[in-house]
Amino acid sequence: MDPPRARLVALAAQRGVSLAALSALLGRNAAYLQQFVRKRSPRKLEENDRRTLAEFFGVDEAELGAPVRETVLTVASAGGAGQGVRTADWADIPRLPLGASAGPGTMAQDLAPIDRLRFSGRWLRQQGLEPGMLSVIEVEGDSMEPTLRDGDEILVDRSPRPLRSGLHVIRLDDVLLVKRLEPGAAGTVQIISDNTAYPRMERPRADVAVLGRVVWKGGRI
Repeated sequence: MDPPRARLVALAAQRGVSLAALSALLGRNAAYLQQFVRKRSPRKLEENDRRTLAEFFGVDEAELGAPVRETVLTVASAGGAGQGVRTADWADIPRLPLGASAGPGTMAQDLAPIDRLRFSGRWLRQQGLEPGMLSVIEVEGDSMEPTLRDGDEILVDRSPRPLRSGLHVIRLDDVLLVKRLEPGAAGTVQIISDNTAYPRMERPRADVAVLGRVVWKGGRI
């Protein structure tokens, strides 16, 4: 089984959804994706189907077989002659409609992306980041000021890694938060707001679901 087909099967299993149900999502007959996976018919997914599935799973289309997008620009050399320069590939990272609260907290939900934010694939590789494990969400509230402000966009890496100090998106008591975490004593974790007006918390590590590490931020000046 080639990588796009294997990835589709893995994503469906992780989400607990059948290929028949995904076929219905695409407006196809129930056997459509089963035939795509098992019989290689069609040979590749149509662009609209691939995009719909990528948005449903919150992954980059490249994981489902989309070609790497590259652009060749023509620039003037010192002698005046044009030469081709290949730009970096791009990764479209899903932007989720649910913000991570830097204030009182937002109820966590599983929602489909509302759009995507484009990053240089080369830059992501340099940072050791896998596009399929990234999401962009909006910060809500002021408890992480001045580091993060209300309305900032943050890039969250969901790759499973050992907990270390830094900014993370967490689920605590069914509430989604962005906070600074530091390992505490005796199996606890310190949950810290950069805004000193908010008290820090200490909770058992088992009570804190770490959803991802914040690896980039962007916002209005």
